[in-house]
Amino acid sequence: MAKANQKTPLSPKLPTLMSGEFFLENEAIFSGLKGKDGDQSYLSAKNMVLRETELNHLIMQSAQLERFECSNVIFDHCDFSNLAWIGASFHQVIFRQCKLIGTNFAESYLRDCTFDDCLINFASFSHTDLKAVTFSDCALNEAEFNEVYWKNLNMQNNQLTHSSWLLTNMAGLDLSNNFFDSIALSQEFIKGLQVNQEQAITIAQGLGLIIE
Repeated sequence: MAKANQKTPLSPKLPTLMSGEFFLENEAIFSGLKGKDGDQSYLSAKNMVLRETELNHLIMQSAQLERFECSNVIFDHCDFSNLAWIGASFHQVIFRQCKLIGTNFAESYLRDCTFDDCLINFASFSHTDLKAVTFSDCALNEAEFNEVYWKNLNMQNNQLTHSSWLLTNMAGLDLSNNFFDSIALSQEFIKGLQVNQEQAITIAQGLGLIIE
């Protein structure tokens, strides 16, 4: 349950959807689409817009999407492993049980987004702007959150071992309900980070402290 001061991401607003096919194409705009299955792996596209859409079981591995805009969308059981959508924009988007291993979100803007029960190991969120974003029951081992600007970031029951948060201000972030046996943090940015006792020992050891 979200804390009193924790903003819950807004859910996507979806109209009546029409079944159709999703594909990658420069300048393409998809709206009101309900798509299922399909494989768009190893392809690329520029300036695509996806809005008020639900995509299920889509495979889009190692694709490259430049200047991608996505709003009011549900991705359900999709495989976006090693996809690069650097500098993308996501607004009111849900990733549900998706595979995002090695996916590159770097320099993207995410507002009112939810990642629920996803595999996101080795992914990069470095230099992203995260506002009202929730990660719940996700595997985020070795994921990168370096130099992130965030507001209302909610982390619940995630695996964060070997994740990296260098040069990210951790004040007010609560990681106490997550698991990690090692984590990379910048000492000058950890003031105000909320952790449990076991995590505090792990962090202290990672910073070179000797605990008797």
